[in-house]
Formats: sequence, C-alpha cells, structure tokens
Amino acid sequence: MAAKANKTIKVTLVKSPIGAIPKQRATIEALGLKKLNKTVELPDNDAVRGMIFKVNHLVKVEEA
Repeated sequence: MAAKANKTIKVTLVKSPIGAIPKQRATIEALGLKKLNKTVELPDNDAVRGMIFKVNHLVKVEEA
C-alpha cells in the first residue's frame, strides 16, 4: 500500500467547461484546473479518480 500512496496522475484540461453544468465546473475547479491545456499533478486515490470520472469528457489523464 505504501507504493500506491506515492503514485500520482497528470490531469490536463482539454475542453472548456463553459457549456458544462455548474456541478461539473465546480469539479474542474476542485481539481485545480483553471485554464485550457494546463496540467496538474494529483495523488492517485479514489476521491480524485471519482472527480475525474465525472468530467472525463473535459480532461485528459496520464500516469505520472
């Protein structure tokens, strides 16, 4: 389990959340994404994976 705690994922905003519903916009902001094509590195845990699942049509995910 200690090895999994160190894993991270890179999340990039590839589509504008302007037309998205407000809850999805809030999720994008909670992930730390503010501008298009910006990337954030987040811990690979269930909470982050759940947020990514809700906005997977707006983001690109890569293993870090």
